[in-house]
Amino acid sequence: MRLSALSALLQRRGLLANEGIPAHGGAPDPAIGAVRYDSRLIEPGDVFVARRGQHADGHDHVAAAVAAGAVAVIVERPVPGLQVPELLVRDAKAALALAASWRVGDPSQRLGIVGITGTDGKTTTAYLVRAILEAAGYRTGFVGTTDVIIGGQSLGNAARASTPEAPELQAYLARMEAAGDSWAVVESTSHGLAQQRVGGVAYDVAVLTNITSEHLEFHGTLEAYREAKQTLFARLARSDENPEKGWGKHAIINADDPRCEVVAAIASAAGAGVLRYGQSHRRQAGVSPQQGDGPDLTATAITETPAGMRVAVQAPGWSGWLDLRLAGRFNVHNALAAMGVASAIGLDLDAAAAALSRVESVPGRMQRLDEGQPFSVIIDYAHTAEALAKVLAELAPADPAAGCIAVFGSAGERDVAKRAEMGRVAGERCRIVVVTDEDPRGEDRMAILEAIAAGAEMAGRRRGQDLLVVPDRAEAIAMALRLAGPGDAVLLAGKGHEKTIEVAGGEIAWDEAAVARAALRALSG
Repeated sequence: MRLSALSALLQRRGLLANEGIPAHGGAPDPAIGAVRYDSRLIEPGDVFVARRGQHADGHDHVAAAVAAGAVAVIVERPVPGLQVPELLVRDAKAALALAASWRVGDPSQRLGIVGITGTDGKTTTAYLVRAILEAAGYRTGFVGTTDVIIGGQSLGNAARASTPEAPELQAYLARMEAAGDSWAVVESTSHGLAQQRVGGVAYDVAVLTNITSEHLEFHGTLEAYREAKQTLFARLARSDENPEKGWGKHAIINADDPRCEVVAAIASAAGAGVLRYGQSHRRQAGVSPQQGDGPDLTATAITETPAGMRVAVQAPGWSGWLDLRLAGRFNVHNALAAMGVASAIGLDLDAAAAALSRVESVPGRMQRLDEGQPFSVIIDYAHTAEALAKVLAELAPADPAAGCIAVFGSAGERDVAKRAEMGRVAGERCRIVVVTDEDPRGEDRMAILEAIAAGAEMAGRRRGQDLLVVPDRAEAIAMALRLAGPGDAVLLAGKGHEKTIEVAGGEIAWDEAAVARAALRALSG
């Protein structure tokens, strides 16, 4: 692969800001190796892409990249004194994504790609979609918050990035294709969308779970956050479609969240088919799906069962039952979204429903711990006010304040506005609120906890009585379990599946379930 071919590609996509390849020395049209954005990882023959980030500017590291062996650089502004060719582009992040995909052979042009975005429910929905595709006979890769799965093998996700940087993501997709995967389910976060990490991915199906306030420390405003989500659906343009795939382009939209309707319009304008799912509306006879008067795929009844839930579903050309083994009525929406994917790409919905009935759990999502204690203990990843409210409503729907104890925090160097709101939600719904570390990072841990506690106090909780501030998370969990009585529900929220707590200067190994089980055994002992 030659630099001239990459230059021509960037030119066709409207990214190249100069003509041809300005030669500052070195080979005029070198063969190129990997495409990289980190100068510390450059190997001889690589191309270095200089991106501007929140904390650093890649242009400051161009010289180091060339010294390490980069044979060409991609930049947004000319860098004087170079001894290698440079490509001047209008958007380095977009160029990085396109170059990374091109370098590994554009695997998403042959894989079926399901992208899932939304504030809450991405991981659970992704697991359910993968279960349906696997049951239909399609080996399916996965890239998400909890894991990376290629060729049926789990690689884990130590980096904790739901949507990896473009070169890493494209490398995963290439490995999936080589391993015989037919589909890939990719959690597509607002960060990943805004930073163009998925810019080289040819999506076939895009799912929107919901839109609430999150990541405002990065996006700045809720509107910018929503706009980042919307870009996934604009990417469903049929001009990107490979007819050999045979899937078409589809958007699966939550009809019960009015903030999602504008996204449906964007997907429709891109030429994608739009399927809405939900519970609270019924489509009026003769009304087009594009007019947004309710879901195409509807849960008409939900019955609690000893194993979970039984859900009556009506879908285009099908009606039947979903027997879900997942706890939490909010998981009905996640299951409907997965069924929507199956319906959109023409899978057998009886088989899809059977596949969902076999899913017992998702790591760190409504995970119940049983060490023989007379109260329930639940681990969940809920880390927004809305997600916390949904989980707490499930644990004690009749009288939330009677028997719920919540242990949670909020991430440092992340959305500040949600902290007091999370405290308020817990204060209104819990008998006892225990505020503790989540991932303080470089921020003052007590400042984070005080902001949460202030929200709980506004809801009537009293410091030192039914509101406890315990920075050490293990100590906080042990204290909450000591305070629990028969019939109570103790929720450990915010960490879920994660294996570290991020603090100033590094990470601390963490296993929420192991810590809670040890505390329960000590209590019973």
